[in-house]
Amino acid sequence: MTIAALALTGCASSAPREAGTPSTAPTTVAPTPAAVPTWPLTGVPVDDAEERPAVAVKVENTAMARPQTGLEEADVVWEEMVEGGITRFNAVFHSRLPEVVGPIRSVRPMDAGIAAPLGGPQVISGGQPLFLGSVQDAGVQLISHDAGHAGFFRSPDRRAPHNLYGRLAELLSQAEVTEPPRAQFTFAVGSEEASAVLDGEPASALRLSFPQTSPGWTWDADAGRWLRDEAGEPATSAAGDVLGAENVVVMRVEVVASEGRDQSGDAVPETVMTGTGEALVASGGRVLPATWSKATLEEPVTLTTAAGDDVALSPGTTWVELVPVDRGGVDVER
Repeated sequence: MTIAALALTGCASSAPREAGTPSTAPTTVAPTPAAVPTWPLTGVPVDDAEERPAVAVKVENTAMARPQTGLEEADVVWEEMVEGGITRFNAVFHSRLPEVVGPIRSVRPMDAGIAAPLGGPQVISGGQPLFLGSVQDAGVQLISHDAGHAGFFRSPDRRAPHNLYGRLAELLSQAEVTEPPRAQFTFAVGSEEASAVLDGEPASALRLSFPQTSPGWTWDADAGRWLRDEAGEPATSAAGDVLGAENVVVMRVEVVASEGRDQSGDAVPETVMTGTGEALVASGGRVLPATWSKATLEEPVTLTTAAGDDVALSPGTTWVELVPVDRGGVDVER
């Protein structure tokens, strides 16, 4: 992951000169500074990055599942709407690997568009055959408790199905690829150069709404991060840390009825992960309207400004909120 720099140096001519001709001093061109290597999913500088793949883990987000374990160490967390209008997380780990992650739950069809661009495995409890097949068809390796893969365990402190956890190192050891992921977003060199900081409007908080949950994000200038809450209550990890991120990206998305059915016979909602739509990018206590686009399931999301330039995020962690255009909303508090 080290990026080599080219050093260009000029040299003096070795040809003889005529008597009386003034000597010309050799010109030296300064070497081009070497680019600082960074973690691909956070843009944070790293001295010696370990060559390992990213791993995505499906994590429950209900009252019975909170506080979750390991979310505070994810590079990227995607929040998606599932049955009943509640949400689940797809948490992506690469630069940091917590010992344990969970509670782990089942796959959904939109996970293909989240995991496929990463190139690494998706960890799940299981899932409907229809959804398992669609995610595998996108080229995603599934590591599943129901399939008998190693690394999972049940906690005696909670009731099933909210008690399935995974040992991340053991789960990751089963990955079929070893290459690190490509960058999923564009990052500024420093937080002060993030697009929202340079061109956005001040904001103190974001208030989001899904049909059955209303997460929020409040800017903490001292911490230099957005801090998450669940309906006004601080969202904390099992370790007692308030969940936070340097960037919050809100994507307004279409949600359609999939061919799968839940236990009551209703259609399982599917977030459409390709196409284009409105977005809102929050970094550094400021927000910037943007446009998201994604040509295929295998391609990362692209964020662009009104002028068509790539949006540069602050180096650090990012939470992506997949908010339905017809059953959700976002309010910005100044």
